[in-house]
Amino acid sequence: MRLKDLISSSEIKGIKGDIEVDIKDIVYDSRKVKGGSLFVAIRGHITDGHGYIEDALRRGAIAIVAEEFDLSVLKQIQDYSRKPTAFITVSDSRRVLALLSDRFYAHPSGTLKLIGITGTNGKTTTSYLIKSILDVSGKRVGLLGTINYIIKEDRILPALYTTPEALELQGYLSDMLSGGMEYAVLEVSSHSLSFQRVVGCEFEVVLFTNLSQEHLDFHKTMEEYFGSKRRIFDLLRPGGVAVINIDDQAGKSLAGNLKGNILSFGLSGDADLRAVGINSTLKGLTFEIERPKGKIKIESPLVGMHNVYNILASAGASLSLGIPPSNIKEGIARMKSIPGRFEKIEEGQDFTVVVDYAHTEDALRQVLTTTRELLEREQGSRRERKGGKIITVFGCGGDRDRGKRPKMGEAASTLSDIVVITSDNPRSEDLSVIISEIEGGIRATGMSNYSVVPERREAIERAIGLAEKGDFVLIAGKGHEDCQIIGNKRNPFDDRKVARETILKRVVQGARG
Repeated sequence: MRLKDLISSSEIKGIKGDIEVDIKDIVYDSRKVKGGSLFVAIRGHITDGHGYIEDALRRGAIAIVAEEFDLSVLKQIQDYSRKPTAFITVSDSRRVLALLSDRFYAHPSGTLKLIGITGTNGKTTTSYLIKSILDVSGKRVGLLGTINYIIKEDRILPALYTTPEALELQGYLSDMLSGGMEYAVLEVSSHSLSFQRVVGCEFEVVLFTNLSQEHLDFHKTMEEYFGSKRRIFDLLRPGGVAVINIDDQAGKSLAGNLKGNILSFGLSGDADLRAVGINSTLKGLTFEIERPKGKIKIESPLVGMHNVYNILASAGASLSLGIPPSNIKEGIARMKSIPGRFEKIEEGQDFTVVVDYAHTEDALRQVLTTTRELLEREQGSRRERKGGKIITVFGCGGDRDRGKRPKMGEAASTLSDIVVITSDNPRSEDLSVIISEIEGGIRATGMSNYSVVPERREAIERAIGLAEKGDFVLIAGKGHEDCQIIGNKRNPFDDRKVARETILKRVVQGARG
């Protein structure tokens, strides 16, 4: 494809060289450059691609897009390539990378029906529910999200990011289309919206789950965080539908200010889709979705009020796509569990062990509140029951929002009987500092129901070792993740595997005893 056909004149600030050159591929990592590549220099969170322009030229790039150029590099161009080379200056190379990628792959979202999901919590569960509903409806569905990238039925990749970089994103959408997919469900993170990765996408439905404190190491303020989330609604195609949780304050604000088709959901009386008659147990949920055109009876093995909202969200998106209520009901019932989301680890023990991705104060508070309510409903109040203690294992990630650490400590200590503080993904940060900040939130409550076990495997073993008949062990924070990031190393580690091994060891020892 010729460079002049890839880039719009409205995006160009300046040109030097030949824009008739034929572009074989687009890259933003100079190490991937080969003959015929267009290199786009983007500014990352840690590194700046503008520092790698010279390397890209040496490797054979025939076109460079950047926000600025070092004139000395331009003068030396003949040292790097005998082919015509184009240098294009733009105002925002990240935005241009997204638009170039969309054009290079022939705008796949113009044919695929895209469902975008944003919000702090619930994106993954909602995406899996929507996919299940569409699967039941006989649709062919791809998915890009926190756990994996489902490109085709026989091509499933582990996810590196919740939302891939623009170039990979458009490539995956193109592959879905060529593989016969009709729909694509995308989890859209606030980082991806800030970095403009989904610019160029055309969404059929955009769904907003909720907003609570997260990523303030990056966004700095809740207002900036919310502003980032809001950008996705600008990418709705004409006639598309915004599906919004209006029980959430940010969602209510969105619904009141957006123009176009809006479908609201929640428990409040003014929601378009409303959950009524909710019965929640440790075995699952039953309720009815009340809507202007009648009710949909829901039975789901998913647990907790947060999943009532996820189910409402998935039903709203599906109804917006014209899916019949009977298929919605069946698709929800079929979704037994989501990896690392209130995932039960069962090996014959007489207590409950659950692994959950809860890594924000709001998510941790929700899962613990749900657990306590369900235990009290089934076993009686704290004072009445002999078993049923809640034992929580959790930590907080390093190099991330520090403000949530004491809040998570407070939530864990007030809603659990026993807390074991440990490591999460400490990254480059001193683990003792992270733990100290969590402890600060617990001490502020006056609680002392916690211990510190820095090594995560030992912490999980401690918690399971403390469990008695009828107790509930929550291992929170990492969910589906299969590694622990310490420094720059990704060490193999899976909470589910460690929990299973620990339970089996205890069961075997008990049988021998």
